[in-house]
Amino acid sequence: MYLINPAEHSRRAFLRRAGHLAIAGTATPFALNLAAMGEAAAQGAPADDYKALVCVFMYGGNDYANTLVNYDADSYAKYRDIRGAIALPFDADLAKTELKPTVALPGGRKYALNPSMTELAALFDLGKMAVQMNVGPLVKPLTRAQYNGSNRRDYPVPPKLFSHNDQQSVWQSSSPEGSTIGWGGNLGDLVLSGQKNASLFTCISVSGNTVFLSGDEAQQYQVGTGGAVRINSVSTASGNVYGSSAVKAAMQQLAQQPRGHTLENEYNKVTARATSAEGKITSAIMADDLNATFSGNDYLANQLKMVARLIRGRASLGVKRQVFFVSMGGFDLHDDLDTKQGGLMKRVSYAMAAFQRQMELFKIEKSVTAFTASDFGRTLSSNGNGSDHGWGSHHFVVGGAVQGKALYGTAPPVSVGSSAADDDQWHVGQGRLLPTTSVDQYAATLARWFGVPDAELDGILPNLKNFNNVTAPSGQTYLRNMGFME
Repeated sequence: MYLINPAEHSRRAFLRRAGHLAIAGTATPFALNLAAMGEAAAQGAPADDYKALVCVFMYGGNDYANTLVNYDADSYAKYRDIRGAIALPFDADLAKTELKPTVALPGGRKYALNPSMTELAALFDLGKMAVQMNVGPLVKPLTRAQYNGSNRRDYPVPPKLFSHNDQQSVWQSSSPEGSTIGWGGNLGDLVLSGQKNASLFTCISVSGNTVFLSGDEAQQYQVGTGGAVRINSVSTASGNVYGSSAVKAAMQQLAQQPRGHTLENEYNKVTARATSAEGKITSAIMADDLNATFSGNDYLANQLKMVARLIRGRASLGVKRQVFFVSMGGFDLHDDLDTKQGGLMKRVSYAMAAFQRQMELFKIEKSVTAFTASDFGRTLSSNGNGSDHGWGSHHFVVGGAVQGKALYGTAPPVSVGSSAADDDQWHVGQGRLLPTTSVDQYAATLARWFGVPDAELDGILPNLKNFNNVTAPSGQTYLRNMGFME
């Protein structure tokens, strides 16, 4: 693996960033810290090197228990008894998505994906997908007793757990709702020196405005599933205005000529920049000719198709490191979980598998990694025909550089009890999982894929020192490297 040896000024920049995060005093999401990784990558990577991260955000809080289903006989029986009517049946369909990892899980534990996720199950079998079990925001190792206690100084928890808006913001920016700077935007800030001529195309959203891509200096660039958003009256790619080329020329002149008034002049500069960027994006994405891979008209698949077209045009855009954001909603299933979640997961499975196939056709599959994220997991217990807000959840990592056909982390016990027994210490009520893998551990694993040396990780990930290959009194081991990337 190519290891980056950042210049000393880059190292100081990493430590400055880490200091800023430490002041915040909250759980640092893996995304925010990958900003520092991006700086190292942009400054130290060889000229022909390219890597991209693609965040697939599932808004609403995806239900973990019907996404990664307990499949061994003992665990399934507990799962069925707890979930009741919303439990998935143990049938031939579930058998088709049973995960058979290269190394079996301890204690005979087995899992299957939701029966609708046949494409991702196939990628798992091919070694191109991994499952990270029970991951979520943590400041330091935490048990149920510590969570229930009052000592927040020694045992802090992430802010405003179980709140949609706040946890979406925590995952995207490390702070609750109201945050204005996200990890993707900080990535853009830090790679500006490495790709100044393409700074506008470092962080691209195909899902509208998002705090995830807001930076101090870097600006998020938004595209739609059809490409760059045009200002039709001045865009060189659009037709005449009111059927007149003269009117079009006049509009272009008015919108882009220098002005004496400061605000007018700045407005015209923004318009000129937007028009120039739109032209570059339109040229880079080329024709919409990927329908053989992305068939149908699914919104998430169309977002990932646009990401694929942008990655294909990376040389034209002059970028070596990029972060993309796509999303879909509908996962807040307090009701109708049994009838609606399968369709949602089918869309996620299809879209991510299609994207992986396209990366393989581009012969760049080892340079692009897609991963899922969500507000939070949900309760294991049913509220009738749905589940409620939770904390830890299971997530998927897909790509050619993924050490796939494996489940990483700790398989959580199947329990919603209230005793002090071992089965009950890894949830905080109603089967809400208390994460056993922190986002900092997740981040450190991704950082190594980016080429950041281990010696630099503590400077990038201020909470990683709390998960430094240690075994907590609870018996849970926290590793610096979760192992799911090459």
